[in-house]
Amino acid sequence: MIRDTFDRVHNYLRISLTDRCNMRCFYCMPNEHYDFSPFSKLMQGDEIEKLAKIFVTLGVNKIRLTGGEPLIRKDAADIILRLSKLPVKLTLTTNGSRVYEYIEVFKQAHINSLNISLDTLQADKFNHITRRNDFALVRENIQLLLKENFHVKVNVVVMKEFNDDEINDFIEWTRDTPIHVRFIEFMPFNGNLWTSNKVITWKQMMERIEQKYKVHRLQDEKHDTAKKYNIEGHAGTFAFITTMSTPFCGDCNRMRLTADGKMKNCLFSNSETDLLTALRNGEDIVPLIYKSVYHKAEKLGGQFEPNFENLNPEDIANRSMITIGG
Repeated sequence: MIRDTFDRVHNYLRISLTDRCNMRCFYCMPNEHYDFSPFSKLMQGDEIEKLAKIFVTLGVNKIRLTGGEPLIRKDAADIILRLSKLPVKLTLTTNGSRVYEYIEVFKQAHINSLNISLDTLQADKFNHITRRNDFALVRENIQLLLKENFHVKVNVVVMKEFNDDEINDFIEWTRDTPIHVRFIEFMPFNGNLWTSNKVITWKQMMERIEQKYKVHRLQDEKHDTAKKYNIEGHAGTFAFITTMSTPFCGDCNRMRLTADGKMKNCLFSNSETDLLTALRNGEDIVPLIYKSVYHKAEKLGGQFEPNFENLNPEDIANRSMITIGG
């Protein structure tokens, strides 16, 4: 097992397949004309499989594939099917634009749960956020997944005076649709124009919801990053990911591999461990993995405290979100 100095066992690996995306969400990508990594610098399919197998021998039992947008990678289906042969729970986060092409791949890989990023239920606002005109396509693909009996979580990054007026619209969506909405507090990354006054906390969101609905708390599972709730009689649920106001670092079990093969022991870590170069050089990467996790900070990468009102994003040394992996 992989433990850190706070006795947290790490058995969950998030692997970014690419830093490319077919959308341009402003909170994820610094600008429209982004310099993506050349393919040769990224982990190749067989290298992803080799690295994943090593992590599995060390106790990893859950793998999430992320991007960029993982499904735009040409060999995404091959990678998914390779990893599906490992003794892990395999899942995926996507912007939802191409899932219709992969339904049978998901079934063959025994993927039954997906996270879809969707920050608005308004087409014009979707176009503004993503700089793409794919709102109808994403909504249709969500319905397709539900029709095919997939468990669908919808990730909503909530920003004050931008989409916070839609919180109850998302709650209403759960009335007749077995969708699982996850409201995410806006987090700072390189180039995403984060400011503290754009953050709306989960408690502030909850206040708005409780003005209209009677809310029931659900039981969280071990290592859950989200506080889960439902409304009596609703087919779906909702939850809050409270990174900024109420971090959940005490029970963290997650590690990350960026598309270019760098290991991050925390989303906000300012240090990385180059596993891909070591693998290509024939080195033993196990000690590198243990060392990375051993040096994991107690919370938030050791870079800031939950009193985000006083946080200067320029003081945080990190990548843009798209180069880390969602």
